[in-house]
Amino acid sequence: MAVSALKRWAGKAPASVFVAIGEGMRERVERLFADPRIERAATPRHAAIFLIAGPMRLEDREDLRRLHDQMPHPRATLLWAAEVGEALGDAEKLNFTLQPADTSRADEAALDRLTRIWAELSDGERPSEPDLLHDEPPNPWQGIGPHGQGGKGMMGGTPYGRPMAMTADDLRDGLALDPYTARFGPFLPMFPPGLLLEMTLQGDVIQSAKVLRPPLPQAARDDASAALLRLARLLDLLGLPVLGHRARLAAAGDRPSSTLETLGRAIRWSGSTLAIRPGLGAVEGQGDLRTRFDDLLAVTGGSSAETRPELPESAHLSSLLPGLEWSEAMLVLNSFDDETLSALAVVKEDEDKDGHDHEGSGYMHHEHHGHGGHQGDGGHDHHAGHGGGA
Repeated sequence: MAVSALKRWAGKAPASVFVAIGEGMRERVERLFADPRIERAATPRHAAIFLIAGPMRLEDREDLRRLHDQMPHPRATLLWAAEVGEALGDAEKLNFTLQPADTSRADEAALDRLTRIWAELSDGERPSEPDLLHDEPPNPWQGIGPHGQGGKGMMGGTPYGRPMAMTADDLRDGLALDPYTARFGPFLPMFPPGLLLEMTLQGDVIQSAKVLRPPLPQAARDDASAALLRLARLLDLLGLPVLGHRARLAAAGDRPSSTLETLGRAIRWSGSTLAIRPGLGAVEGQGDLRTRFDDLLAVTGGSSAETRPELPESAHLSSLLPGLEWSEAMLVLNSFDDETLSALAVVKEDEDKDGHDHEGSGYMHHEHHGHGGHQGDGGHDHHAGHGGGA
């Protein structure tokens, strides 16, 4: 009887969904999560449903499989207008093709399917999906080293399958700290969809950044709805999720001018602009993060987007991110429109274009840095065990 009651209560709760966003689907997915029937999980380990939305690249498929296997049981996958071949086994598909002006019907169909899958999982009617990858360490380690732990004495090697961090000088003050090099992306919730970076961090400070895969193309829009969604991302990262939620609701529904004026006042009174240090994310001709934040507020208030000159050829994430704390870097990444970010994230010829990570890729490294990227998140231990990776 108690188990039956728990099943009923679980079925009435919002469906916990982890999403991997593909080409052209970012805005639709963000509007989807304005609905109270579903909630966006910050990690695959807190999700029951894996939503894959939109077309994916071939090189992303292994990352999707790794994300899938990090989810707890019971679990299910829904492919929404996504083609991934055999990568996700027999995952359920939803291909609802409509004209762009009538996407609301397709979005409602996706919501209905997600809530139905959750009801079937919570009732035990739908079997949980099995693992897709073999349970193997990212690096061979057993039997290697003086004690068979994969290390090389006191320092070096890959103890228990994970590379050991060695000391190097910090960018800010030259103090010798342990740098940690890992790949981040391509489907971190706080990252632009598809972006895969290899970064070296010391504490929460980025020492180097290399683009391995650019972000997936999204719909190029500069209207009030797109500006509200960009604002919502920045507000979440600034530790103002309630204002971020209000911005998403405004983007998803009707937007009377009085509602937008009230929202704009609340954002200004929150002191969010003052939380962004001057000069952060400055790019020649594009202003800094404060400039871009104010531009978004102006667009939501009915003003036209200000025309900016073309990016200088030297502008690139590999030179923009080093020296920033993790929380600052997440703000910078989310402050650019999709077209500008794509220009900043061009894969250079000397970089690994396939983006394959033989030490585990996809989502696993995200858990070293928290899930909101808020100011004051410092002090994470980047040498603790990785978050997964089959």
